Amino acid sequence: MRTASSSPTAYLTARLTAGLVAGVAAGLLAGLAAGCTVGPSFVKPKPDVPPQWSGAALHNDARRAGAVNEQVVPDAEWWTSFRDPTLSSLIGRSVAANLDVREAALRIEEARAERDQAAAGLWPSLSANAGFTRQRLSLNTPNGAIFGIAPEIPGLPSGVFANPYNQYQLGLSASWELDLFGRVRRSVEAARAQMQASIEDAHDVVLSLASDVAAAYIDLRGAQLQKSILEQSLATQRDVLAITRQRWSAGLTTDLDVENATSEVNATQAQLPVVEREITVDINQLSELMSREPGALRAELEQATPVPPVPPAVPIGLPADLARRRPDIRRAEASLHAATAQVGVAVADLFPDLTLSVAGGYQSEGLSELINTASRFASLGPTIDLPIFNGGARRATVRLDKVKAKEAAVDYARTVLGALHEVENALAAYGADQDRRISLTAAVDASREAQTLARQRYQGGLTDFIEVLDAERTLEQNQLSLAEATTSVSSDLVLLYKTLGGGWQAEPLPAPVNESAAH
Repeated sequence: MRTASSSPTAYLTARLTAGLVAGVAAGLLAGLAAGCTVGPSFVKPKPDVPPQWSGAALHNDARRAGAVNEQVVPDAEWWTSFRDPTLSSLIGRSVAANLDVREAALRIEEARAERDQAAAGLWPSLSANAGFTRQRLSLNTPNGAIFGIAPEIPGLPSGVFANPYNQYQLGLSASWELDLFGRVRRSVEAARAQMQASIEDAHDVVLSLASDVAAAYIDLRGAQLQKSILEQSLATQRDVLAITRQRWSAGLTTDLDVENATSEVNATQAQLPVVEREITVDINQLSELMSREPGALRAELEQATPVPPVPPAVPIGLPADLARRRPDIRRAEASLHAATAQVGVAVADLFPDLTLSVAGGYQSEGLSELINTASRFASLGPTIDLPIFNGGARRATVRLDKVKAKEAAVDYARTVLGALHEVENALAAYGADQDRRISLTAAVDASREAQTLARQRYQGGLTDFIEVLDAERTLEQNQLSLAEATTSVSSDLVLLYKTLGGGWQAEPLPAPVNESAAH
């Protein structure tokens, strides 16, 4: 058993905590048992989507590579379908290091803290206090006059009414809002939905990052392919220029042919700096996406490799899968949930608030008498806040939040509709560039044969040099167009995967940086 000589804080806790907190808890449980949650309850929306994609989007030409299949759901790690280890490595490292992703992870932590802040309202607030005051009352006031006449009262012991006097206090206080109409619970629900919206924002950042890395990488390999074509064309044109000069020296042709061949060489040479610039820009973009300095990846990427080819089959799933896969649709749903819960918060504000408060402890003029039975004090009682008149502000808040919830529902429907159009457009672009590549492949084969025949005829003196130049220009242009189409097909597939909402499921968000540990 503790005595007055024990630690005051420990003694106070042992004597008062059980009584005070038990009383508050009993009142809380009784209030919650009779409580309810007002306002509309959130119902998960059903997206308005067609049962399958349009026939035009699903048209598969037998000559096309990468036929689409809506009966199979896309793999979360869609970039692995390109079978390019470098691409997969770049995406993984970018997600781990990208600053936008780190910022998005911090926003999740911020939303989580706001949720915890709202949830704290469901619990009681308990505080301990200790204090000392020395006070002197004015003798020229009704209360202070007692101190002035006390010594003149016959039989009253001296020093009973000391002025000035000391006061020591040690106590506990607790308060708990009985969430009778669910205002706090609706606030927590809204905060949780907002946190989910932040998570989906971060997923959207990861999805966009993976798509941006893949697009920049494919564009880099396409630019390197164009550079290779230009260098091959330049070597061929220089050979033709050498042959033309030999024929001119032998008197078999005119200097006009020499000048035309020289012009062709210089024109092709002039295209190389443009392609080199594109290569540099792509490497720098990849470095920036990885939060590295410009040119940091040049040594790793300057060696040309083929454009990542599309896989033999491309699973796209059904339109109904979009609501589960696309972060923007999931974010719109979470925002609708938060807006609906916020209506409940506004409705609950129309009803009374009941708060149960309790305080107790010890007060004494002398420190030695502080922990005594006679020094105890306590107070217990509910507080009811009943809104009577506020000019209609609270009801206007209810109407405002209801309108915001309707706006959130419209935004959800618009997001779903926009997603459907994006997928259909991506499928159309993917199919069109597939057909374009097929035609350009045939054009390159034909123009290469035409170039060979033109050179043979020119060397045999059967035609003029203009025919050779035309054949070379046509071959070069068709080769460059084919390289562009090949790049576009792979880029279109990246865009298709992005519109389908894949990628964030496979790449976890990085943990926020611990600043205290970093320093």
